[in-house]
Amino acid sequence: MNFQKRLLRAEPNFRILAKLWQVNWLYVLLICVLAGVGYGALYSAAGGSSRPFAGPQSIRFAIGLVMMVCVALTSPRVLVRLAWPLYGLSMLLLVAVLRMGHVGKGAERWLIVGGMQIQPSELAKIALVLVLATWFHRVNYRKMANPLYLLPPALLVLLPVGLVLKEPNLGTAVITGLVGAAIFFAAGMRIWQIALLLAPVPFLGKIVYAHLHDYQKARITTFLHPESDPLGAGYNIIQSKIALGSGGMWGQGYLHGTQGQLNFLPEKQTDFIFTMIAEEWGYVGGIAVIGLLMLMILGGMLIALRSRNQFGRLLGLGIATNFFLYCAVNLSMVMGAIPVGGVPLPLISYGGSAMLTVMFGFGLLLSAWVHRNSRFGEAETEER
Repeated sequence: MNFQKRLLRAEPNFRILAKLWQVNWLYVLLICVLAGVGYGALYSAAGGSSRPFAGPQSIRFAIGLVMMVCVALTSPRVLVRLAWPLYGLSMLLLVAVLRMGHVGKGAERWLIVGGMQIQPSELAKIALVLVLATWFHRVNYRKMANPLYLLPPALLVLLPVGLVLKEPNLGTAVITGLVGAAIFFAAGMRIWQIALLLAPVPFLGKIVYAHLHDYQKARITTFLHPESDPLGAGYNIIQSKIALGSGGMWGQGYLHGTQGQLNFLPEKQTDFIFTMIAEEWGYVGGIAVIGLLMLMILGGMLIALRSRNQFGRLLGLGIATNFFLYCAVNLSMVMGAIPVGGVPLPLISYGGSAMLTVMFGFGLLLSAWVHRNSRFGEAETEER
């Protein structure tokens, strides 16, 4: 501690070193372990080769790791200034997707930039967390009771949700809305306000279903009756359940999973990668991966709770909630508990946009930890 104080007093060259000293390196190690699990799974998905999945993904992770540490060292005052431009950029990219997006699997979710596919909806979720934390970081109890004060942040949530629904990407739109709702709750929204907000939800089911695309309705039908079309709409989830069950307690062995290695398992490098892990490493391996994901979520929540300023608390809670929803939706999906929604498993599934935006989000989370003792936003004293 004395070493940190001496570094903090040394201006300005040692301030970065002092912040580096305060980065939660145990949490960084946990991130690296999960990324290592992802590398091993992607190596197996390619039949025992680093190409085309594991090698490029490891390069993206290395870039994301550097970006994460840089963001972790960034002052919350700078992050507040960046919040609105980043949110505006993400909304422009979402509009661009609707105008000139790359169509894949019946939806427009990607932009082609310099030969690389990017998915703006991933960036939009992180930008939403940042801009809501910026909006609410000086909030008080009286302001939260005023519906007019809550209207602008509600529109900030509804705008990306509506644009993502237009792609259409129902799973990501639901996660985006839930992340926004979690930050509203953490900021101090009252129970009666939440009840009022949720009251129309039971009556919207039929309206939402009527506006779904045919393939989305097929997913719901398949979820309820997967055996009705075993070679068509029900194929993915049936193969996923076969792979999960065939792993048994200890698994079939690394690179020896029958459903995965013989290509019966669809999208094994992205949405169904956990299924392949469970097939090769069994129940024990699957529980171990879930345990690592839970440690990441609990660690994120603890970082949020340790922050002494409202901005850091909301930022940490929003990022941890986003990560939790990613994991919960993907794991529920591959186990057949909810309809298939095209949501990857963070840090493990193949995908550049998801990897980089998740790492950017972890950078924000670690920034909340590094600056946890700052009184930013609650008192006008300068950060030390």
